[in-house]
Amino acid sequence: MGLARTLSVTLSGVSGYLVEIEADLSAGLPGLTFTGLPDTSVTEARDRVRAAVLNSGFSWPSHRITVALLPADLRKNGSMFDLALALSVLSAAGVVPQPKILGSAWLGELGLDGRLRAVRGILASVLAAQAADVRTITVPSGNAAEAALVTGIEVHAASSLREVVLALRGEGPQLRLAEVGERAAPSPPPDLSDVVGQPVARRALEVAAAGAHHLLLSGSPGAGKTMLAARLPGILPGLSDQHALEVTAIHSVAGALPSGVGLLRRPPLQNPHHTSSTAALVGGGSNLARPGAATLAHRGVLVLDEAAEFAPKVLDSLREPLESGRITLRRIGGAVEYPARFQLVLATNPCGCGSARDTDCRCTPDARRRYQQRLSGPLMDRIDLQIPIDPVTRADLMDEHRQGEDSPTVAARVVRARAAARARWSARGWHTNAEIPGPLLRQRPWRPSPKVLAPLDRELETGSLSARGCDRVLRLAWTLADLAGQDAPGLAELNEAIWLRTGRRAVVTR
Repeated sequence: MGLARTLSVTLSGVSGYLVEIEADLSAGLPGLTFTGLPDTSVTEARDRVRAAVLNSGFSWPSHRITVALLPADLRKNGSMFDLALALSVLSAAGVVPQPKILGSAWLGELGLDGRLRAVRGILASVLAAQAADVRTITVPSGNAAEAALVTGIEVHAASSLREVVLALRGEGPQLRLAEVGERAAPSPPPDLSDVVGQPVARRALEVAAAGAHHLLLSGSPGAGKTMLAARLPGILPGLSDQHALEVTAIHSVAGALPSGVGLLRRPPLQNPHHTSSTAALVGGGSNLARPGAATLAHRGVLVLDEAAEFAPKVLDSLREPLESGRITLRRIGGAVEYPARFQLVLATNPCGCGSARDTDCRCTPDARRRYQQRLSGPLMDRIDLQIPIDPVTRADLMDEHRQGEDSPTVAARVVRARAAARARWSARGWHTNAEIPGPLLRQRPWRPSPKVLAPLDRELETGSLSARGCDRVLRLAWTLADLAGQDAPGLAELNEAIWLRTGRRAVVTR
């Protein structure tokens, strides 16, 4: 008879929570009983862990075994409890010294032969253990390089249950320390110099990158909408250490983390197909919802090509995360919250026939209007820049000497503009102009002068802009001022912001 305890981690969304695992051996009919809200993947561990212990050369206790997963009111899911469960049972049976497993966390799925198999979400789990002041943690060898990305905690790697038990009993070599593996060089992003012509769209792309604004590109097929959207991540600044850990943890939880790349330092790009469901876009699934493309695009870019071909209810599911930067999903297994602070890029044709020229369009005016109305008004009101794109001219396409700026040149201006915004707003906890609440921009000292605001007042009086649209124009104006190296937006920046938002004013050039 005995009692033993150790630690593991459970995940809810991308957040990890420390779980204490207690195993009690008592008289009674042999069997294993769980308490503490385990899901099916946890309760199935009883046969898996028993086989792993026996096939590793150890005896399974012939007692009544009760395993408590604490705190009892937190739902536990996943197979990463296997190793901690096996060690707690073996420790209660006297096979493993109890002091050796106290204060440490153990993660990993066990095969029937005792092998430790890699699991999803290891980075988020190690971060949770570190935050809870756990001294050491042991993970499967397949997760070692990922777990070693976290500093401030001693990470060990093991390949089997037998290796762990022998090391704890002093009968085998000590568990090796996990090390960050060789990092494969990421492939270079597509370059903006590949885009022919389209000076207005290129300007809009630069403004979107500088202020983290959402963007709509509307124009005929072959005008370069998809090319422009795919090149937005290449002119965005790299991720900070904190954001890189956050993004890498999300991809680890989703099982989408590429092997051998270390921390994801580049803003991610997600480009779901237009037949995607709501669950694929914002997350879903039975029992406990999994992250969707919007969460995988966190701190990066979500491109919806052929946007008008998406189901309207799928597009409208993005309205809340565009405002809050978070997605909360409730299922029978509980509620889960995922971060979703992304830049949205919509690319669409003006009508369904896809003619390269308006003169060749076979759609009736009603058909064109219905096609464009698939992008709902509330969704469009949340898009900062709405840019019409004209077909590429023959002169631009055939001129071998005419080439636009490359991505590094544009990215340098974007970095300077973002640095200016960060210096202005960081004391309040914001980093980009797109995050600033509208009421703040309408107050002193951030409110422009009446002369500068005169064009915006006219748009509001005529109903051409909503209150939300007004706020987004002000944010755009601040981004344009940052790109121009000015301390505040002037009349030229406000006029250009209105044009980029509505297309109803000529761009004011310098």
